[in-house]
Amino acid sequence: MIQTKDVVISGGGIAGLVAATAFGDAGFDVLCVEPNPPIAENSAKGVDLRTTAYLQPAQDFLEKIGVWKHVKMHSAPLQIMRVSDVGVEKLVTKDFNARDISDQPFGWNVGNWQMRAGLMMRIGELPNVEIRTQITTTAVRTRSTEARIYLSDGHQISCKLLIAADGRDSEIRKHFKIPMRRTEFDQLALSFAVTHTQPHENISTEVHKIGGPFTLVPLPDHEGSPSSAVIWMDKATEIRASHILPIEDFNAAITERSGHVNGNLKLVTARSVWPIISQLSDRFDAERTALIGETAHVVPPIGAQGLNLSIGDIKLLINLWSTKTKNHDITTLLSNYSKPRRAIALGRILAVSALNRLSMADNSLLLQARSAGLSTLHQIAPLRKNVMRLGVGRR
Repeated sequence: MIQTKDVVISGGGIAGLVAATAFGDAGFDVLCVEPNPPIAENSAKGVDLRTTAYLQPAQDFLEKIGVWKHVKMHSAPLQIMRVSDVGVEKLVTKDFNARDISDQPFGWNVGNWQMRAGLMMRIGELPNVEIRTQITTTAVRTRSTEARIYLSDGHQISCKLLIAADGRDSEIRKHFKIPMRRTEFDQLALSFAVTHTQPHENISTEVHKIGGPFTLVPLPDHEGSPSSAVIWMDKATEIRASHILPIEDFNAAITERSGHVNGNLKLVTARSVWPIISQLSDRFDAERTALIGETAHVVPPIGAQGLNLSIGDIKLLINLWSTKTKNHDITTLLSNYSKPRRAIALGRILAVSALNRLSMADNSLLLQARSAGLSTLHQIAPLRKNVMRLGVGRR
């Protein structure tokens, strides 16, 4: 028996769940399939202990579709972005305050597992959204009138729109033979959460030396102590060695690497490692299909661009789909999604990749230029404000 849905989403990560919620909130009949089992607590096997800073436009959208009320209590506002450059003899530290461009913080930091839990709570309020876990998409057949989805449990689904949210190694993208351009950096990222002896005061701090930034992003207090999420990007050899340090040695190493900006740091979660890459699909659409999130683009974790970019994909896609007329050309609609979103993603990838390469610099002239550039950017108010607006996705 063939089931019928308006929208099928292949992939139930955060981007896929946001898409399911958004289309469900708009009144569409939605099915989302995810190969992994559901994760509802931070102690579950395979839980994603990373965090994401949701910038102003993404937070606005999450509030609009009814998700933010379920995660607000787990969020920490990011009022100041502090950049410290210790790659030269003289320490250079500059603060970028959200009040220069808005009466709101730059964004709000939320644990990924807490966001997933909040999304599932919102989906539970939408009877027109169905989530099936431990199910994969095994085949796709498309034609001008429908997409036919074949699932690992034997079911077949006919839908008007297929959303590919199955990640950077997407099988759906491969099915449509969409080329993908990938750049690998000789870096790894180590992510974890810490407590610290000094309060963060809602300041997100990037500490630059060589090899990559060490970033502390505010979290709500952990067991009565100030807490932050950390993303430490460095040369692969350095991260591999640090990943296996005994806890006390690791705490000493991260306190030193942080420049003691929040006092002494203490690890309070597991440590996870992943490679730093950038990746961009040649197009974000196929017949009756839209690519979103890491299926379409992967950005190094600098400036909180990745998932915020994914939410931008969903926002445009649902705006186009919700306003389409009965006789609207679906090919044109998907092209109107793909072209502008790919252009935006390309710009973000180029900018973030350039910043990342500069953060990796170990040449003294480049280190001096980096430090001087930071000072100049901060000193010229119009330039500083424009960069901040672009960083949070405001024009």
